[in-house]
Amino acid sequence: MRRSLVIVGAGPRGTGLIERIAANSPELYDGAGLDIHLVDPYPPGAGRIWRAAQSPLLWMNSHAEDTTMFTDETVDMAGPVREGPSLHEWAGIDGRVFADRQTQGAYLRWVHEQAVAALPEGVTVHHHPRRALRVSGPREGRQQVWLEGRPRPLVADLVVLAIGHLDAELDDEQRELAAYARTHDLVHLPPDFTADSDLSAIEAGEPVLVRGLGLAFVDLMVLLFEGRGGRYDGDTYVPSGREPVLHVGSRRGVPYHSKIGYDLGGERPPLPRFFGPTEVDGLLARPEGFDFRRDVWPLVEKELGFAHYHRLFTAHPERTAMDRVDFEEKYATVDPAERQVLVAAAVPDTADRLDLAALDRPLDGVRYATHEEFQEGLRGYIEDDLSRRHDPAHSADQSVFFGLLSVYGQLVRLGDVGPWWHGFFSYLASGPPGPRLRQMLALSRAGLLKFVGADMTVTARDGVFRASSATVPGSFVEARALVEARLPEPTIGRVRDPLLRRLRADGAAETPEGLLRVDPADGRILDRAGRPHPRRFALGPYTDGRTPGAFTRPRTGGPAFRQNDATARAALVFLRDLACRLAA
Repeated sequence: MRRSLVIVGAGPRGTGLIERIAANSPELYDGAGLDIHLVDPYPPGAGRIWRAAQSPLLWMNSHAEDTTMFTDETVDMAGPVREGPSLHEWAGIDGRVFADRQTQGAYLRWVHEQAVAALPEGVTVHHHPRRALRVSGPREGRQQVWLEGRPRPLVADLVVLAIGHLDAELDDEQRELAAYARTHDLVHLPPDFTADSDLSAIEAGEPVLVRGLGLAFVDLMVLLFEGRGGRYDGDTYVPSGREPVLHVGSRRGVPYHSKIGYDLGGERPPLPRFFGPTEVDGLLARPEGFDFRRDVWPLVEKELGFAHYHRLFTAHPERTAMDRVDFEEKYATVDPAERQVLVAAAVPDTADRLDLAALDRPLDGVRYATHEEFQEGLRGYIEDDLSRRHDPAHSADQSVFFGLLSVYGQLVRLGDVGPWWHGFFSYLASGPPGPRLRQMLALSRAGLLKFVGADMTVTARDGVFRASSATVPGSFVEARALVEARLPEPTIGRVRDPLLRRLRADGAAETPEGLLRVDPADGRILDRAGRPHPRRFALGPYTDGRTPGAFTRPRTGGPAFRQNDATARAALVFLRDLACRLAA
């Protein structure tokens, strides 16, 4: 009997899993008689997010040289390394370019084809361009994967969910705003993947409230301005006359920090130093469990501080007032309060010190007398950020970026640590390309983009939406359109995906934040008693093992690659042993 593996999701994560199956098969599985069924309505490799059918104006959020789908020796995994080209090597483009998403999609399709071609003889891949509706079957028996528009299920020995970003039902506040919009003939666009949003209802010249200043907002900005025929002449925006006027705010009230625009020459910080496998093992061994803010964040803060100051002392010693070895010996032993005293003595200029709280909430306590003064102030903030993030004199910032990657790789082992960390990471480490922030400045100067402030609140009254912020006390703006510029929250309680909803109803465990619980060792889905399902695995942003992305920067250890490898090996061992039992 041929064995059967069903992978739901044929995007980058599903492709990465197939690549690891191909790499590990020579050791763990002879490949005889295995069908791999890929279930996804979107094209294999690119999936929904990177599909060809989207605007060529939309860019990747990383340099082409910082994107790879291939492992290297820095990945901590049991399987073999199979190296391959990064995006810029494959496409033959400048590594510092922010490639468009269609180019990345073509790269992902090629990687998928290479992964399938590398599978051993006897392994056949079938793509089913449909949605998976549910998984049924006994814990110890073969599973049935039911597909939309197909009367009979796929029968599987194992099922792996490699689903990416999904649509979600509205939360209570969004439902109220949507209902108000329907009643008063307003426009309310809920959280969505921006390339899929219908922006036709947003009219030229009309004010529009926007909540969110992250990457979804950048896409919205591109589609509503360049996408409607506008263009940039240097630092000046030349309008087409079809643009709305965006009034945008968020919790922080500022855009994500710019991508760093230089290479980190010289020595990288030796990481992990204070938050590595030993510390994670200690946290996991606590019978009483752990609290992120109390037990984990102090270690993370110390690790990021070490990355920052190690770079400052080694690359810019003229801006320090202490011997590096002496500083690091004391840094390792003092408590947080004493650490502040140590840093103040060793680093004279406050601009050279790492203040994570100030970075996280730059507008806390800041007030402006008028809306116009705030626009000028925030433009200055963005200009300063662009200058710093493109100046190697501040290369300690780049070192903190590598510290964030190191920390993320460790946090994956702890399971989900709550939404704050993921937002903080994205804000510091996954912000927009510098050119996008310069476009934001040009739109602001043109009066087409106006900032509302931090902790922006939105109410619906008097037939319109109204937004305000304490950043400019007493100021507010009204509009007949509201856009929620962010992706839906990846919670299995509100997800529209019927497969995940059914899994939850059937007893799959979830975190307090609504993420699917999985075994951190190999991605098996856990039930509410903490038992891993022997035949069901899950990888992706809706699990408590979520990582920064399905592909990563070369030579940074990619935790997603480690997860793919562990899941692939567990699946191959199961299938091999199953075949041996049946043959006995």
